[in-house]
Amino acid sequence: MARRYDCSDATDRTTGLREAAAAVRRGELVVLPTDTVYGIGADAFNSEAVGDLLEAKGRGRNMPSPVLVGSPNTLHGLVTDFSEQAWELVDAFWPGALTLVARHQPSLQWDLGETRGTVAVRMPLHPVAIELLNEVGPMAVSSANLTGHPSPQDCDAAQEMLGDAVSVYLDGGPTPAAVPSSIVDVTGKVPVLLRAGALTAEQLREVVPGLEEAS
Repeated sequence: MARRYDCSDATDRTTGLREAAAAVRRGELVVLPTDTVYGIGADAFNSEAVGDLLEAKGRGRNMPSPVLVGSPNTLHGLVTDFSEQAWELVDAFWPGALTLVARHQPSLQWDLGETRGTVAVRMPLHPVAIELLNEVGPMAVSSANLTGHPSPQDCDAAQEMLGDAVSVYLDGGPTPAAVPSSIVDVTGKVPVLLRAGALTAEQLREVVPGLEEAS
C-alpha cells in the first residue's frame, strides 16, 4: 500500500522524506514534487528499480530516464568532457528548469535505458526534491504520468495514474507550472537546444551566444 505525506506539515515532511529515502534505498519507487511537474523516481544506480520506473510509466528503454541531482558538484562524478559552456549554463540556470544532455562517465554502473553513453541531468529548484536527492544521491526521475497522459501538476493526479506501483508519495502542493524543462545537448563543441521549455533560446543565448537549435 502506497504511503503519502503532506510536505506542508513540518512533521509529515520530515517523516515523508525519511520514508522516501528508505524506499529509494530498498529499490522502490517514490513520487516527488519538482519545480516543473511531479516526478516518479528511483535510485539511478539500481537498474532493476529503473526498469520498474519505466514499466510503471509504460515507457520503453528507447526513452531512457533523466537523472536529477541535489548539487552541481555531483556532476564531477557523473559526466565527462563537460565543456566550459556547459558549466556556464549550470552556473546560470541551476537549480532550475534546464536539463543538460552530457556524456556520462564510462565507469558508471547504471542502466537508464538506451542512452548511447549520454545522460540527461538536471538540478530541480524545489526544496523537497533537493533534500531527498542530497540524502540518497542521484535519482532517475521522469514525469509521474502514464506515457501519453498529461504530466501531473499535483500529487492527486500522479497517484491516480500510478497507484500502488509507487511506495511513497511526497505531496508538495501544486507545481508552479506544467511547462517542462528546456533540454540542451552539451556533448558537442556547440550547445544545441533540443527542446524549448521553461527557458527560451533567447534566455539561453544570453549565457552561451553560440547556442544552436535542433532542426
